[in-house]
Formats: sequence, C-alpha cells, structure tokens
Amino acid sequence: MAKTPQQRTSRGRWPSWARRGLMENIAIALILLGVFMLVQPFSITLYGWSFITVLVGVVMFTVVSKFPE
Repeated sequence: MAKTPQQRTSRGRWPSWARRGLMENIAIALILLGVFMLVQPFSITLYGWSFITVLVGVVMFTVVSKFPE
C-alpha cells in the first residue's frame, strides 16, 4: 500500500539510522563496554580508556533520548 505525502512527512525528516531505538542501543552498548573495561584485570590501557568510554555512552544516551521514535 502506497503512503500518502502526509503519511511520509508525519515521521519527520530524520534518517532511519538516527532514530531513537537503534542509537539508544548503541549508547547502552558503549556504557556496558566501558564498565567491562573498568573491571577487567588484563590491560591497563583498557582501564585507562574505560572512563572516557562510559562518559561518551552516557552523553550519547542523554542526547539520543531527545530524538524522535
């Protein structure tokens, strides 16, 4: 069934990759990766980058939560 022009514009002009669902999942994955990097006992380099990774994930989640569905 073809969409009318009004139905096409009702979702807005956001590209499908910038929708909230996918980007929130990526942000959560970054937060989890950062926490894993923080608690792992193998590499001091991973530990050193863990705070930045968690911080980027939290900021990304905060920004992405304002995106449209």
